Order: sequence, then C-alpha cells, then structure tokens
Amino acid sequence: MKNIEIARIFTEIADIQEFRGYDIFKIRAYRRAALNMEGLARDVATLSHKELLEIPGIGRDLAAKIEEYLDTGSIAVHEQLRQDVPPGMLELLAVPGLGPKTARLLYEKGGIRSLDDLERAASEHRLAGLPKIRSQAEQNILRGLALVKRGRERFPLGRMLPLAHELAEELRKHAALERIEVAGSIRRWKDTVRDIDLVATSTDPAALMAAFVALPQVERPVSHGLTKSTVLVRHGVQVDLRVVGRESFGAALAYLTGAKNHNVRLRDMAVRLGLKINEYGIFTEKGDQRLGGEEEQEIYRILGLPFIEPELREDRGEIEAALAGALPRLVTKADIRGDLHVHSRRSDGSHSLEKLAEAARERGLSYIALTDHSRSLAMARGLTIEQLLEQHREIEAFNRSNPGFTILHGTEMDILGDGRLDFPDDVLRDLDLVIASIHSGFRQPREQITARLVAAMRNPFVSIIGHPTGRLIGEREPYPVDMEEVLRVAQETGTALEINAYPLRLDLNDASARRAGELGVAVAINTDTHVIDNFDALPYGIAVARRGWLEKGNVLNTLGKGELLKRLKGGNRMKRS
Repeated sequence: MKNIEIARIFTEIADIQEFRGYDIFKIRAYRRAALNMEGLARDVATLSHKELLEIPGIGRDLAAKIEEYLDTGSIAVHEQLRQDVPPGMLELLAVPGLGPKTARLLYEKGGIRSLDDLERAASEHRLAGLPKIRSQAEQNILRGLALVKRGRERFPLGRMLPLAHELAEELRKHAALERIEVAGSIRRWKDTVRDIDLVATSTDPAALMAAFVALPQVERPVSHGLTKSTVLVRHGVQVDLRVVGRESFGAALAYLTGAKNHNVRLRDMAVRLGLKINEYGIFTEKGDQRLGGEEEQEIYRILGLPFIEPELREDRGEIEAALAGALPRLVTKADIRGDLHVHSRRSDGSHSLEKLAEAARERGLSYIALTDHSRSLAMARGLTIEQLLEQHREIEAFNRSNPGFTILHGTEMDILGDGRLDFPDDVLRDLDLVIASIHSGFRQPREQITARLVAAMRNPFVSIIGHPTGRLIGEREPYPVDMEEVLRVAQETGTALEINAYPLRLDLNDASARRAGELGVAVAINTDTHVIDNFDALPYGIAVARRGWLEKGNVLNTLGKGELLKRLKGGNRMKRS
C-alpha cells in the first residue's frame, strides 16, 4: 500500500508542477518514478537506502522523499505544492484525460471550481466556446467524470490485492490467529473490487478483533464485534473481517468468495438434496446435522460436484460444466514458459537485455521476447530501423553466450492512425516476433479503430495484437472496437491476442478471453515489463485467462521455444502468406 501511496503522491506532484509551469524534465522524473513505484513488487518499506537507489528513476533526491514519507507519512514538498494550488483544482486534475493545462484553462477562463461545476458546464455545452475546447472534448470530459465516480465506488484489483495481502500479513503476526484468507471478489480476481473480505479462525477472537481495528492502515473503525468487524482504510476502502470456528472456515471462505448467483445455485442444489448451506457449514435440513464445512472442498463434494476454482464462481456455466465433468483444466503459473512483451532501456524500459534475462530466469522463465517500441512512438524513444538492427546483433551475441536462456527479437510496432504499420515488411520478416499495438487515436470511431486492428492482423508478419482495447482501469476507458470482428479475423489469420498482465490494463478482459478460447484464438499472457519487478505481475494476467476458462493449450507462451517459433513463423506466417 505504501508503494501505491508514494506513486500517487509523485503523480500529484507532477500534475501540480505541470499546472504551475515547472521544468518539463522535473515533471517527467516524477512521472517515471511514480510508474516504477507502482510496478514495484517489493514492499518499499523493507528496502534499504541503497536498494531504493537501485529502483530505476529513483535518485538521491527522490529516495530521500520516499524515506521522508516512510518516516512521517507525508512529503513536505508535496504538502507545500498543494497549498499553492487553488481550491478545487486538485479535483479537476484527477479527471482522466483532462490534463493539467486544460484544467488550468477551465479554472481560469471557464470559472470551473469543482467537479460539479465541470459536469454542469459540460452537460450544458458551455465549455465548447473556450480556447482549444471543442464539442467532442465535452463528451470526453463527461466520460472522464464517469470514470472518477466509478473509481470512488470500485477500485482496481491491482491496488486492492496488495492491500488485502498486507492486512492479512499484519494479522498473521498476532498470536491469536490460526488461519486467514482473502475472500470476496479479490479471491475471484475480478478486475475491479468494491471492498475487502477477510476470513479467519482464532484462539482468541476478541483479541484478534481488537488488533484488527487498531491496525496502522485503519483510518476509522465502523463496527467492532466478536465475529465480524468493519473498518475503513485510505480512500474509503471498506474491509470486513469474519472470525469463525475451525469447523466453519471452509464454508465461510466458500460463502464469502462466490458471486451471489453462484451461491444461490449451490443453495438451490442443497435444498433439492434435503440440505442447507450457510457460512457455518453444510447441514441436513432435518435434524440440523453438520456434514462438513472445515474445508471448502467438502461443500462441493457433498453436493456431488468437483471443486470449482474461485475464478470460475460467477454463475457463467461453471455448475453445469461441473455436473457434466467438463470443467476446464485452467492454465497455471507453472505452465508459462516465457514472456513475449518486454521493453529494454533502448526504448522506454529501464534495464539492459542481460539484466532482463537474469530477472526472467530467476522467475523460472526460459525465454523472453524483447519488443521495444517502434520509431513513431517518439515519447517512448521508439527504435529506428538502424537501432533495431543493432539490437538484433546484441541479442544474437547474448544467445550465443547463454545457451540455457533465449532472448527472442521482436518489436512492439505502432498501428498508425490510418492503419499502416510503423515498419515495412522487409524489416518485420527478420524478427522472431511482431506485436502490433495502438498507442494513439483512441477517440477515432469504432469502425476506424476496428479497421486498424484488422489491417494489422492481415499482415503476414504480425503474430500478436498488444493490449487490444487500450484500457487503463480507472484511468482510461477502452477505445471503441468491434471485438467480435477482431476475434473473427484473429481466428481467420491465426493471430494471437494479448492478455496484458499489467494490473491497470488486464487487457483482454475475461469475457473476451473466454470468447477467444471458444473460437480457438490463441492468447499470449505478457507482463509488458518496463522494470524488472513488472515480471511479478504475471499472476494477474494468468487470473484473467483463468476467469476466461482458458487452459494451457489456449496460451501461446506455454509452448517451449522451438514449438513457439514454429507457431509464430511457420504456423502463423506461412498460413497467411
């Protein structure tokens, strides 16, 4: 949670500095530091000063500010900057897509002082007359406001899951705790989460509950009982802790994990069998005899079902599949052999190819694909053709010296606004892997964006479409795209679609991943690594695939290197040439 808080503060410093007209290089430094802090898998509070300096983008000045926050809970420069911003401006800066310069214009020229002012003015079409504000911008502002409102109700999994684990770890230090698990929609790995549910058993429930409501993350206790307590932590996130007897732990975990309709289906099955289910166990209707509940598996077994994995418990056909013996054998982390979307310091990554290979190998991978940005993405230091050829020679030299690990050479190539690709075919044909992605023109009409993706998939050298809808959860809506048409053409051309595991992307989403599986369209679960800790986001992408009912055979990077290259260069390219 501290990583996320520091990232938020650095982002806000950058926004305020941009609003105040500070040096652009200072602003970029804070933005890069914020991105790398949010992608840091390690708890920043456990790092030494030397280890802080090893985080890409963190120099002595920013390391000192991180340590200041860890010591005091605030950063003096940030607090001072907040005082320099007019009241209400920080609210405007929080609207996705608005930007500090536009926020300043709205504040100074439009008299906008709050989100309510902004919504009224945009709804009444009073902004279009301002300099550089067109009527379409009003619709974009209203969409951004809707995102802000949703963000106050639901939070990205990538921010809630670390917090839930942090709270559980704090409670594990308590002598009275026996077992504890995170439940609810977090355990189902939904991409957005309303609150956090914890289930525990304890030798002294009163002592454990007292420790829970006094945790350092708690801003305000809401209720305090022996079996259930509720607290609010930062940003109004609600956390519930249930303490049950040992004999009820599995039943409570199942009850608090399944989506409402999944649980209703289980209860209906129980009734037909003369049984009843609640958070305390599974019982006979007559005589109230306990049949099970200490472990989750007992609930499903007594109902005549195989165990249903948490990610599937949404009432989307999983019970019917279980009854028919047709549940998928979901892909696991152990199945993943490599990562096909990795950036080095040649573009907007932070590490050398040697450092990236070492980090991937330490995490059990046997290959990665370096896919630095192409030349048109100047803000990400996209590679020219000459730089791409130079990188190719570096990769060949590495592979000759490191027979136990392979770096594939690829590119994440821009799909330009008119549908053309950023590199010509005579460059692409010599690469191991080509990812084609949209990085601009997000507001084009649905038909135009769909046509851009279709044109890329019809290129004989494009193997994967990267982050296919362009969304950033809580920050940017997906661009309008006909996903059914994209999937149809992917099926026709043998193109894979990416599940981008970066926690604020998770793109494809679970519904599209499942449809891909139904159509036989392969997916690639990639981390889009820019700093080495991003490799640790892989479980988020795997969870999307599991929620989409995908098995090992649906996922491109479960293949060994040899089979993968045949699939990319033989199957994918020859099929379409």
